[in-house]
Amino acid sequence: MLVRRTYYLLTAGNTLAGSLIWGINTIFLLDAGLSNLAAFAANACFTAGMVLFEVPTGVVADLWGRRASFLLGTVTLAGTTGLYVWLWRLHAPFWPWAVASLLLGLGFTFFSGAVEAWLVDALTATGSTEPLEAVFARGQVVGGVAMLTGSVAGGYLAQLTNLGVPFLVRAGVYALMFALAAVLMRDLGFTPDRSLPPVARMRRIAADSVRYGWRVRQVRLLMLAAPFTGGIGVYVFYALQPHLLNLFEDERAYGIAGLAAAAVAGAQIVGGLLAERIGRLFPHRLTAYLALEAAGVLALVGLGLAGQFWAALGLIVVWAVLGSAGMPLRQAYVNGLIPSQQRATILSFDSLMASTGGVVTQPALGRVADLWGYPASFLVSSVVSACALPFLVKARNGDTTDSAVPATAPDKRAAERHE
Repeated sequence: MLVRRTYYLLTAGNTLAGSLIWGINTIFLLDAGLSNLAAFAANACFTAGMVLFEVPTGVVADLWGRRASFLLGTVTLAGTTGLYVWLWRLHAPFWPWAVASLLLGLGFTFFSGAVEAWLVDALTATGSTEPLEAVFARGQVVGGVAMLTGSVAGGYLAQLTNLGVPFLVRAGVYALMFALAAVLMRDLGFTPDRSLPPVARMRRIAADSVRYGWRVRQVRLLMLAAPFTGGIGVYVFYALQPHLLNLFEDERAYGIAGLAAAAVAGAQIVGGLLAERIGRLFPHRLTAYLALEAAGVLALVGLGLAGQFWAALGLIVVWAVLGSAGMPLRQAYVNGLIPSQQRATILSFDSLMASTGGVVTQPALGRVADLWGYPASFLVSSVVSACALPFLVKARNGDTTDSAVPATAPDKRAAERHE
């Protein structure tokens, strides 16, 4: 119980800190003097930072512990968030924003993989029999509540003060999360192997991660689908802010931009609550996940065609619910195939694949928005997102396991059966 509560607290705190600026981030960059192309190129540099640092920071988590990785992440994000405010006040040119965004991506890579790996290992060590998708889904609900709170608060805080204040509050929350994690987080069920020198350990972890991650057919196919779904998800989320302001016809109604992020947060709560129920409607987790992703493509088409504020907002909610319901199913499935010792590195590599798509799609779609508007960029997004579906179909057709069985304690033998 303590492990789950700590996980929910860390999820809530991290999401609250992040979401304070999610509703206004694109507006913040545009207010600093960047164009749509430059703003989304800066976001792409953030994503590139995640690509560059995902596996190295995953190795840090596997070598020195998930707790150490989490603490490094909070420190890095607090510092880079403050740097963002400084650049905004200076109206800095693009290149400093690119460097700051790369460092921001570094901060998030310390979290990705590490927290999820910490949870699964700790649950296994404490003898938990609760299905992983139930824990992940509940964590998603907790994160959704925190995101709903943070996005609305950040939007209206910016409206009442200025666009820089939510960023300063965010840095403070990350500092608080450092203190909480230092007290509450312990690496249960995980003992780093320090029998080899550091460089040799890193080589072995990387090699094992390829063996039990990329070479596992089902995991590989899901990773190949990730650039299309992950890259589009980031672009659409941030493009919603100025798009809804345009439809609302009030460019300074920052609370409306916060409402867009809040709508996604509410959808995340609903999706988390529905994940288990939707999973039971299908004989296989991957079948459920494929159906949700396909429906999400159609929702993006509708968003691109919608010309009214409330219609667009409704379609945003539908798109976000579909994505949120599918994520716990995917997380539980992947974690059921990978071993503990390489878990953080493999999950970081999975996150890297999703981030890779964002490096290319964000500036490209930002340019589409500059030339033809946000609705056209959403239609292009639906086409790119649909490219993930063939990989998911192939993964589902090639899996003969009973993935409806709840995942609890994955091991190397489970991975080897899928080679």
